[in-house]
Amino acid sequence: MKSLSKFRFAFRLASMKSGLFWRTFFLLGALTTTSMTAWVGMISVVQHEPQVQQISAQVISVVTITHAALTHSAPELRRELLFDLVSNEGIRVFPLEEDDKVEPPPKNALMPDIQKLVKAKLGADTRFSAKVNGVSGFWVSFKIDDDQYWLMLERERIRGLTGIQWLGWASVVSVVSLLGAAFISSLINLPLRRLTKATRAFAQGRRPDPLPESGPAEIMEANRSFNQMVDQLQQVESDRAVILAGISHDLRTPLARMQLEVEMANLSNEAREGIQSDIGQMDAIIGQFLDYAKPTEASSFTNVDVSELLADTAHEAERLQDVRVTTAIAAGAHVMGNGTDLKRVFNNLVENARRYGKTPDTDITEIDITCAVKGVGASRRVVIEVGDHGCGVPDDQIEQLLKPFTRLDAARGQANGAGLGLAIVDRVLLRHGAELTLSNREGGGLVIQIAMKAV
Repeated sequence: MKSLSKFRFAFRLASMKSGLFWRTFFLLGALTTTSMTAWVGMISVVQHEPQVQQISAQVISVVTITHAALTHSAPELRRELLFDLVSNEGIRVFPLEEDDKVEPPPKNALMPDIQKLVKAKLGADTRFSAKVNGVSGFWVSFKIDDDQYWLMLERERIRGLTGIQWLGWASVVSVVSLLGAAFISSLINLPLRRLTKATRAFAQGRRPDPLPESGPAEIMEANRSFNQMVDQLQQVESDRAVILAGISHDLRTPLARMQLEVEMANLSNEAREGIQSDIGQMDAIIGQFLDYAKPTEASSFTNVDVSELLADTAHEAERLQDVRVTTAIAAGAHVMGNGTDLKRVFNNLVENARRYGKTPDTDITEIDITCAVKGVGASRRVVIEVGDHGCGVPDDQIEQLLKPFTRLDAARGQANGAGLGLAIVDRVLLRHGAELTLSNREGGGLVIQIAMKAV
């Protein structure tokens, strides 16, 4: 369960790194940001006039009521009235002196229009200030008879949303919008991620689970078509295996009869050996057909000691008179796979080198087999190399070696066979999720490298 959770986390992380996810995310984010900016601008324009009217009316009302209260109250009660204004309404009244230190009114987009409306009601000589004698507030001057006074309101009573508040709300909306964009992008890309995962699994030789045939019409049709394609290709694969197995069986029966007749026939030793050699080659070709047609199921994978398999392969190759083997095999290299199929892969590589990679001017094939574990943690890989010291292959024809029924005899010397050896190797390793690389070695020869995930 722990490994499954790690796989799911890795898959989600990989999906987050996909270009389509981020492209959708950034497009939605840009659209949301543009819409929010336009909305804030529109609100600011629409709200300007009502906010100016509201603040101006509030200032005019407070000044008018305070003026009337102070004018019509008894002199002995004015002190108590001023105390009530301060404690209950947050309104303070001070005499206006000529030596007061008066700072300009607050600088914002509303203040010019507020001043214009208030002066139109209270008089053109009305003064405004943001701070008087070091005390901050919203200061407005007014007259009682010939005396001038300051009326100070707390800024909170007339202040709208400040820039910091606007920024805070904009940040909250932006974060929520981006989270929503990420969620929507994930939902949009989910069907494509499923299809990509299923396609990758099918390319590696595994049969993916059927994709859900639900959702939007386009997704439903694509998933249904993919499911049908998988079923049809699996059927074709099964039919091909049956046909090849049947043909191979039918061919081996007359070959066995021919072998028996050759043994009983009155032939010279040279003729008998020649016919037996031809029959053996035909039987080997039939075996290659069967190996190529045989599927490798991932359900049969177990923990395989690659070091031991390579050592056995090298030991068997050393028994051949025309082969010289050099090994550098690290101990304890393990992978998940089918041991029988991997052994067939290594044997095919050795046989391919023996047939086509003889050292120039000799009848000997020098084969180098190496195995090492590279990387750390989840990136650990078992790297296997099988190389010869032959003539190599032209660089523009290396990829042709992996195609079925391909033999580049002109480059690698004449040899008999169906040209399925490396095709079988490529087919088996593909189902094991391994990486196969072919390259020419410096000084001559072909090097075949296999990289598999270590366990």
